[in-house]
Amino acid sequence: MSSFIVSARKYRPQRFEDVVGQQHVAGTLKNALATNHVAHAFLFTGPRGVGKTTCARILAKILNCENRTPDHEACNECSSCRAFKENASFNIIELDAASNNSVEHIRALTEQVRFQPQQGRYKVFIIDEVHMLSNQAFNAFLKTLEEPPPYAIFILATTEKHKIIPTILSRCQIFDFRRITVGDMVIHLKSICAKENLQADDDALHIIGQKADGALRDALSIFDRITAGAAGGRITYDAVIENLNVLDYDYYFQVTDALLAEDASAILNLFDQILRKGFEPDIFINGLAEHLRNILVCKDAATLNLLEAGEVLKDRYRKQAAIAPAPFILTALNLCNECDIQFKTARNKRLHVEMALLKMCYINRMVKTGGQEKKTPDLNGNASGYSSSPAQATARPAATPPVSGNATELSRDVFNTITTEVKLGLRKSETVSLRLDAYESAVELEEARNATLTSRLSLENARNEWKFYAESIDSRLARISLNNAELTLDGKTVTATVGSLIDQNNLKAELLRVTDVLRSRLNDRAIVVEVRLDEQKAAIQTATRPARPLTTREKLDKMREANPLIDDLIRNFDLKPDD
Repeated sequence: MSSFIVSARKYRPQRFEDVVGQQHVAGTLKNALATNHVAHAFLFTGPRGVGKTTCARILAKILNCENRTPDHEACNECSSCRAFKENASFNIIELDAASNNSVEHIRALTEQVRFQPQQGRYKVFIIDEVHMLSNQAFNAFLKTLEEPPPYAIFILATTEKHKIIPTILSRCQIFDFRRITVGDMVIHLKSICAKENLQADDDALHIIGQKADGALRDALSIFDRITAGAAGGRITYDAVIENLNVLDYDYYFQVTDALLAEDASAILNLFDQILRKGFEPDIFINGLAEHLRNILVCKDAATLNLLEAGEVLKDRYRKQAAIAPAPFILTALNLCNECDIQFKTARNKRLHVEMALLKMCYINRMVKTGGQEKKTPDLNGNASGYSSSPAQATARPAATPPVSGNATELSRDVFNTITTEVKLGLRKSETVSLRLDAYESAVELEEARNATLTSRLSLENARNEWKFYAESIDSRLARISLNNAELTLDGKTVTATVGSLIDQNNLKAELLRVTDVLRSRLNDRAIVVEVRLDEQKAAIQTATRPARPLTTREKLDKMREANPLIDDLIRNFDLKPDD
């Protein structure tokens, strides 16, 4: 049999001072031991793998230790500590409530409470995953938990405090355990590497800590998996990302550099390489958002401590943050967020992410200050991003004076319009060169442009656009309600009359979207859409609605009314009608 012991067990803390990341809990419990103010019931709550059961066992061991140290830790040498270490202590009873959650199990537990400890002062009951107890078990446990004998102490542990009934919570001292930070995990993993004579890259340990998501037990499990295949006793960054299937951060640095250089070709090629390595598009876009967030926190020394990375990686982030403008980072983060939200509904997921990347590629050009001449982008990889074609230069119209201000946010409609112009080049019709430095100014300019368009509002055009919108939506019920509506026009008000409450509610749900469509398609921002219920039609529809089908019992009752002999038939043959 193998003598290997997993790190989570081998290096489980035996003293409060060894507990990782829970100093607030350890300090409070040690103070309670020092002043002899130990409660009879504790509730340890928090995420998985953060030390709840470990702290419960340490506390139970200290309570029965015969020779406590001056700093109120267990001596690990007395008979009680040795029995605990050998898992032979009769004073510490552990119960897994996940598999022992019935009233009978709790009654058996309360029976054990009646007997005094054979050795030591206290009998400690540790109930793990206590939220799994049934309501009946909780109620059977209430009286014992409220008034236990002086030698009994209960320590409850759970990951889901909200599932525990309030009467149990009110009888316990509650300690909330925190997620373990990546920095604390890295320090702990380094100490284990020193004991195991292993060498590890800082970046590799940071990746393990990030992948563990706040659970030290998960980090130790990943650590064991990596060390099992570590060549020459060294844990490298490349080995960790390959084992954990994590995308190399170097790709994100290259993509960001290409975005800042407006190199569309390089961006698309890098994205293709990432897909060829087997990574999903949504994994990449979320990783890019995390990368941009890390750049953002490096823009200010006050937020630099929020970056959870090794020193070498921090230096690379600082260098890239120095050349990346804050408006670019914020706008790119917003585009990543929108891309992630809409990813599930996108049919061509690769194209969906590529469009988001191309929009990011030209952010700097849209927030650039100064009334510069509008230029056509070079999509062939030119780092400058400008075309020098003489024919295009002569075809460019005069630019409208730029808008002044500081770029903080972009109007979505204006952003999409300009992105299309940047990708496709100048249109033959007149275009407007904008310097988008303020959201309000961009919106005003867009509204001014719409005001110059000729309104196409008429009843026939409104009906055509209404029908076109109805056919374009996915919801079948909304499409039926839109088609059932009768439109009338009074000035700028389009009234949609329907004959049922269902159609009325469906139209109200679509009211904002259909209003925007009519205003945009008919070039008239003053259009108002109202929904009206034809009460006469609604009443007729309600009156003619077919009655609900009869139940089996109602059918039998009607048969009894028509023929009394049915009762004799049921009685003679001992029939039991279905309900």
